Amino acid sequence: MTTDTADTVTRFGSGRAVKRIEDEGLLKGLGQYTDDLAPAGHLRAVFVRSPYPHARIVSIDTGNAASLPGVVRIATGADLEQAGVKPIPTNPAFRRADGSPAATAPRRALAHERVRYVGEPVAIVVAETLQQARDAAEAVWVEYEELPHVVTLDAATAPGAPTLADAPDNFAAEMRAGDAKQCDAAFAQAAHVVKLKVVNQRVAALSIEPRSVLAWVAEDGRLTLRMSSQMPSGVRNSLANDILGIGRDQVRVTVGDVGGGFGMKTGIYPEDAAAAWAAWTLKKPVKWIADRSEEFLSSFHGRDQQAHAELALDASGKILGLRLRTLANVGAYATATGMTIPMVVGPWVQTSVYHVPAIDFHIRCVLTNTASTAAYRGAGRPEAIFIMERLMDEAARQAGIDRIELRRRNFVRPEQMPYRNPMGQTYDVGEFGKIMDEGLDLADWSGFEARATQSKAHGKLRGLGISTFLEWTSGNVFEERVTVDVKADGVIEVFSAVNQMGQGIATTLAQLVVDVFGVPIDKVRVVLGDTDRGDGFGSAGSRSLFTGGSALSLGSKKTLDTARELAARSLEASPADLDYAAGRFSVKGTDVGIGLFDLARQQPGGHIFTDHTSAVSGPSWPNGCHVSEVEIDPQTGTVQVVRYSSVNDIGRVVNPMIVRGQLDGGAVQGIGQALMEHMVYDADSGQPVSGSLMDYAAPRADVIACEFVTEMNETVPCTTNPLGVKGVGELGTIGAAPSVVNAVADALARAGKKDAARQLQMPLTPPKVWALLNS
Repeated sequence: MTTDTADTVTRFGSGRAVKRIEDEGLLKGLGQYTDDLAPAGHLRAVFVRSPYPHARIVSIDTGNAASLPGVVRIATGADLEQAGVKPIPTNPAFRRADGSPAATAPRRALAHERVRYVGEPVAIVVAETLQQARDAAEAVWVEYEELPHVVTLDAATAPGAPTLADAPDNFAAEMRAGDAKQCDAAFAQAAHVVKLKVVNQRVAALSIEPRSVLAWVAEDGRLTLRMSSQMPSGVRNSLANDILGIGRDQVRVTVGDVGGGFGMKTGIYPEDAAAAWAAWTLKKPVKWIADRSEEFLSSFHGRDQQAHAELALDASGKILGLRLRTLANVGAYATATGMTIPMVVGPWVQTSVYHVPAIDFHIRCVLTNTASTAAYRGAGRPEAIFIMERLMDEAARQAGIDRIELRRRNFVRPEQMPYRNPMGQTYDVGEFGKIMDEGLDLADWSGFEARATQSKAHGKLRGLGISTFLEWTSGNVFEERVTVDVKADGVIEVFSAVNQMGQGIATTLAQLVVDVFGVPIDKVRVVLGDTDRGDGFGSAGSRSLFTGGSALSLGSKKTLDTARELAARSLEASPADLDYAAGRFSVKGTDVGIGLFDLARQQPGGHIFTDHTSAVSGPSWPNGCHVSEVEIDPQTGTVQVVRYSSVNDIGRVVNPMIVRGQLDGGAVQGIGQALMEHMVYDADSGQPVSGSLMDYAAPRADVIACEFVTEMNETVPCTTNPLGVKGVGELGTIGAAPSVVNAVADALARAGKKDAARQLQMPLTPPKVWALLNS
């Protein structure tokens, strides 16, 4: 590598905190979100939604509404059914206890005959302006016959509960894992058995940009969508193949800037399908932009699981077995993702960084009259890790063993790697004890007592919490396709099917291109979000760099190898006799050479193009140690996070600034769930009672009264991908909630309230904490 190349890579390549290339346009107001597109003559869509959690649709009268000014079309579920629009598919692989397919009602673009949650779309109104569409939607008259409803897990699983699907009960599907007899034997010989009820409450994703779609029929006659989506290929496939039945080649989905996703934008929604159908049949552009209220009502929610967990340990504190009985609220319609999260992804990481010889898991998905649950940052891993870390701290208290020593005794050791956990998942590498030790040092764990004394002097209770954990990343989709195009105009244009949604992936991908070609980062153009350019799984499961970045790095190297062969022919030299540096090939020992972009100009079409597909060999297993300290005001029960530090093993780091942003932002979301967030439905009426930002408590700056101290450990690179990277997008969220809740439990235990520590359930609102302190 020459000095010029080294300087370029040093400034812009991997390992450098390069400023995000996405940000300049956004800061100048040049972002292109879906709502920024306004084609001439486009129409606006508004949905009529159910005010009831469960009801039969008796009739829908659209006559008055259709006569209002500007109204172009009004369609109901019956209209779409007659037009041949099919339901959104679910996963037939999941089964009920009797072996029958998973039970769920058809999830349609518009409800037909029956509504199953408040906010379910019943009709679409398309008009010339947004206000005209809103006025007409209010004029649509729907007659309902109310039906009994259930919104909680306890109500939905009670004998004789009203059912939502064609099944005798509300269990959509279930899974069992492990060896029940082996686990029973482990518990029989245990010196200590810890039992906890653990609730992971329902939360909302709260992306800044709501769901949005603009659909039109392009000049080539194809249905084209611009969306705020993490998975455009998946949306196209569902819409073309399953819902409209018009064939994949007739649908194109594009994605521009996305104002946050957090897993909530990983599939097609009923509103997307209805708007697309309207544009396809009207042959006019149709736009739908959700408002915040609609996001609370009908976007996918996260979490909502209730577990009864038991941990068996011997007298020395070694884990013998883990027993789990979990109910997962999947809402009114059991989606494929909604069932995969509790029955597959969560169990894969349930034993976490610990060696657990025996397991017995029984997990059931439950239908309720609420919005469906699906992916939300972490998607199954936060729920599983929260259970495990709460059990570990409670076990330490009950057994009288230091919680750090208890963890150390049970860690999977480096010499056990590759390690196969009880769910058959293989950890390629991991040095969990080392990461914990670094985390304790960073947090000044040994200095806590002095800080607790200071807090006491100010009338506050102080608690110290820890979580040591891992997660699984990749979405179990290991293959990714990229294109690399060296153009004569001096730009290297790369395409990937991963997507940007505020996480800075375009910058990170560009840095990988700089690593290979040694050109300034402004010579790299990253193109994302267009199903015509290429297919791929998209961005979810913290896989964008892990799979997409690996494919791009290999594709870039392949392109450079091709360019070397072309340069050798141009310079009449052997490829082995060429040096390459800073965008130029030269014959060794001479001043004869050719620039990369000049070489591209000589080629047919004026470019050097590579279409490359590659796969990583398995998932990555990032892990970390997160330590938090809280202060509790015993007069009010208010909890403040006053110290937060973490050490994170994420393998090789491409952009430290972006990685810290991901870790810290994720931690704030985890703290939000721990202390305040809760999507609440009223049991009597079935109405959401936290359906606006006036009622839903999102985390604020004053809740976290400290600067995060965030460090990355790069000494244990992943072995399943060529970059050595591990996923990072969800790690902070997974570690934060158990760390903070364990800190509150520690504060209560230190105040003589050990029983209260065991009873803690998120969110730890001031009334809850005050009541426990005064019980």
